[in-house]
Amino acid sequence: MNKKAFGILVATMSVSVLGISILVPLLPIYASELGATGFELGIVFAGFGISHAIFLPIVGKLSDRFGRKVFLCTSLSCLVPIFLSFIWAQNALHLIIIRCLQGIATTMHLPIAQAYLGDLTPAGEEGKWTGHFSAILLSSLGIGPLFGGLMADILGMNAAFIAMSSLTLIGLIATIIWLPEAPRKTTAKKEALSIAKLRRSDILKGAFAFRLAIGFSTGILLTFLPVLANQQLGLSMSLVGVLLASRTPIALMQTITGRLADKLSKRILVVIGSAIGLIFMAILPTGANFWTLLIILCVSAVGITLAMPAATAFVIEEGRTYGMGTAMAVFMMAMTIGQGSGPILLGGIVDLLGVEAAFYYGGTIPLIGIILFAWFTRNYIKGRPIRTPAPTAENL
Repeated sequence: MNKKAFGILVATMSVSVLGISILVPLLPIYASELGATGFELGIVFAGFGISHAIFLPIVGKLSDRFGRKVFLCTSLSCLVPIFLSFIWAQNALHLIIIRCLQGIATTMHLPIAQAYLGDLTPAGEEGKWTGHFSAILLSSLGIGPLFGGLMADILGMNAAFIAMSSLTLIGLIATIIWLPEAPRKTTAKKEALSIAKLRRSDILKGAFAFRLAIGFSTGILLTFLPVLANQQLGLSMSLVGVLLASRTPIALMQTITGRLADKLSKRILVVIGSAIGLIFMAILPTGANFWTLLIILCVSAVGITLAMPAATAFVIEEGRTYGMGTAMAVFMMAMTIGQGSGPILLGGIVDLLGVEAAFYYGGTIPLIGIILFAWFTRNYIKGRPIRTPAPTAENL
C-alpha cells in the first residue's frame, strides 16, 4: 500500500465529502421555502439519484481507460459552481436542474475514489484499508449536517452554500497538487463480461432487493425528516443537523457487526437488522420532540448497522464468481435507484396525507424487499452457498 497516496486520497475526499454533506439538512427546508410541493420535493431529491444511476456505469468504464485523477478533478471542478448556484435558485424547477447536475458530477467523485482505493490496495488487505477509508468518510458525512445546520441558523442558507463550494475548492486544489495517478489494475475479461450473468445468482438478487429497500427508506428519511422536524415540530436547523448526524457514530460500529457476520448467520442478521431499521423508521412521526426522534433514529440505525456488513459479505462471496467490480456496481446501483424512486413515489402521498405518511409508507413498503431477500437466500448455508452454475468461457 502506498500510504502517502492513501493519506492524500482520504484527506481530499474528507474535505469534499464534508462540503457535500452540509447540504443534507438544508435542502428540504430550502425547497419548501421556495414553494416546492411534496411531489416536487421528491423530484428534487430523486433528480440526483436518477442522473447518478444513469452515468455511473459510463464513468466507471471511462475511468478504467483514462485514469482516476482526471475524473476526480473534473467532478470537484463542476461541484464548485454547482454548489454556488443554489444561492440563485428561484423555484423548485431550478433546484431540480441543479440536483441533476450535482448527481452527474458526483458520479465522478466517491465511486471513482473507491476505484482509486482498489487500485492502491494490496491483495489480501481489502477489508483493512476499505474499513479505514469508510470510517474516515463516515465521520465527514456525520459532521457535515451538523455543521450545515449550525451555519444556516447563525449565518443563513447562503453562507452554508458558500461553505460547501469553498470546501470543495480546497479538495480540488489538494487533489490537483498532491494526489498522484494510481496504476490501474487490469480487469479480467471474465469480470467485464459477467454483468449479463448476474441473474444466475439468487444471492445477488436477494442482495439487490435488500439494498433497493434500504435505499428507498434512506431517500425518504433524508428528504422528509428535515421537513417533519423543522416545520412540524419547530426544531432549529442545528437540531435537524444533529438528528441526521446521529446515525453516523452508530454506523461506525460496522467494524464490530462485520465480525458478527463472519461468526453468525448473515441471512438472519440481514433480515432482523433491516426489519428493526425499517419498523423504527415507520414510527418516527410518533416522536413528539427532539429526544424521542433521536432515540428512534438511533435504534433504526443500529438495525441497519447489523444488516449492512452481512449483506455486503454476500455480495463479496458472489463477486468472487461473477466479478467483484461488477457485483459491487450492481449493489451500489440498487441503492441509487432506491434513493431516487422513494421520494418521487411518496412525494404525491405527502401532498395528500401529510409528511407523516412518508415515514409510514417509507418504513413498510421496503419490507417487501426484505421478504424478497429472505426468499432468494433461502437455500444459503453458511460458508456453502447453493448457486446456479457459474459462468464459463463457453456460455459467456
